[in-house]
Amino acid sequence: MSDPVLGLTGTLTTPIRGAHKLGEVLVAIRGGTELYIARADQALDTGTPVLIVAVHPGRIVDVVPWIPLPGDRRGEI
Repeated sequence: MSDPVLGLTGTLTTPIRGAHKLGEVLVAIRGGTELYIARADQALDTGTPVLIVAVHPGRIVDVVPWIPLPGDRRGEI
């Protein structure tokens, strides 16, 4: 069974300062929002919309930058 945050989008609340460094992402899930520890292959600024591409134990997720299409509300929190 896959984790329910896999494939969701969120917004970085803490920057990821470099490859494989840690930040935080806010994700809309279960009728609210939750924070997860985020890591990426590149530096990403606070406020960057991201897509969750992998989930690891300890609420750690791998993310990639997400560019919402016009009218796409998934990246909004």
